[in-house]
Amino acid sequence: MLDEEAGFSNEFQPNNGTSSKFWNQDHKLGISTDILVQLCRDAKHVFLLALQEYKSHGNACNESQIKNISCSPCIPESEVMKHSQSVLLLSSDFGTAWNARKLILSKKDHLSAFTEELRLSGLILSNSPKSESTWSHRRWIIKMISQRFSTPQEIITKESELVESIGERSKMNYRAWYHRCWLVSYMTIEQVIQELNKSKRWAGLHVADSSCFHYRRRLMLKILESLYVKGSSAYDKTEARKIWKEELDWNEELVERYVGREALWLHRRFLSLNWIMYFACNHSDASPETGESIIMNEEIAIFIDNEIRLLESSMTVPDTKFEDFQAQALHAAVYMLWLTKKIPELWRMLEEKLGTEKVKCVLSTIAQERPSLLHHLVNI
Repeated sequence: MLDEEAGFSNEFQPNNGTSSKFWNQDHKLGISTDILVQLCRDAKHVFLLALQEYKSHGNACNESQIKNISCSPCIPESEVMKHSQSVLLLSSDFGTAWNARKLILSKKDHLSAFTEELRLSGLILSNSPKSESTWSHRRWIIKMISQRFSTPQEIITKESELVESIGERSKMNYRAWYHRCWLVSYMTIEQVIQELNKSKRWAGLHVADSSCFHYRRRLMLKILESLYVKGSSAYDKTEARKIWKEELDWNEELVERYVGREALWLHRRFLSLNWIMYFACNHSDASPETGESIIMNEEIAIFIDNEIRLLESSMTVPDTKFEDFQAQALHAAVYMLWLTKKIPELWRMLEEKLGTEKVKCVLSTIAQERPSLLHHLVNI
């Protein structure tokens, strides 16, 4: 079937028709499932033999060095690298193979050896995008590069682009997005701003994927951290405030456009709380670390007015009663009840603007769908 797709006739077969178990065309390798299990077993067996030979050869080298006898380069090293590569292409979560490669790479002092390892793991991820061992190995490589050669920012940028491309092919890939969040600690503030701008379009097209919004939250936390850095490297608070306001407005647009998407409401919790804490509050009003209640001021009151308006519009379920609209009402009610825990005065504002009956409707919406959640929020 692969031959037919590639345009080969029955008379002409790739590889001269010598094998029906492997197919190779345009740098793509296909392996028949008939031999896959046995091939994996054989590859592991050969790899373990090579690893045993490498370790015994290493011990012999150590004994020779003690006796001041010259030791030849460890030839089995290349065999371990070659066979571990074969094993990992077939079984990407085989930890022993990854550890063997770490052992050998840790003795290298050339950047090219580590960049080649990034290429290999990238190839493996193209077939196994949710392989935790492979993502973990990439983080180890980047740490080694950072410690020995300093972290080239181009590598961090390419890593971020890799995650986005894999996220496009592999939906809800938590491991890939966790890796991207981990990269933020190596980013400069300029890269953080660039990543916020670059990931915005992707997030707007994948509003149900909470991993992407979690990544945006990690980037925005990096901006908050930079506000309190001493010296010239501190980020301008006015610019940070602008970024936060734009994210809040954009989130509101998405909430109103894509009805019933919980990931958007969870993102709004993060945005709202940090907006109030860092940009709307006086420093003496409340502290995120102490967990003290937020004291109302004029700017917070304006923000709450907008949130109540958003709640009111979200609570209006059309006569069709589609599940998405019901979910929208539920998420809005839970969000507002959560917000009252941070701002106790919000209860009074809700009753003044919505009326007691509508407030009861908000609580009733939660009680019908998630009674345990209502009990938890009320008793926090």
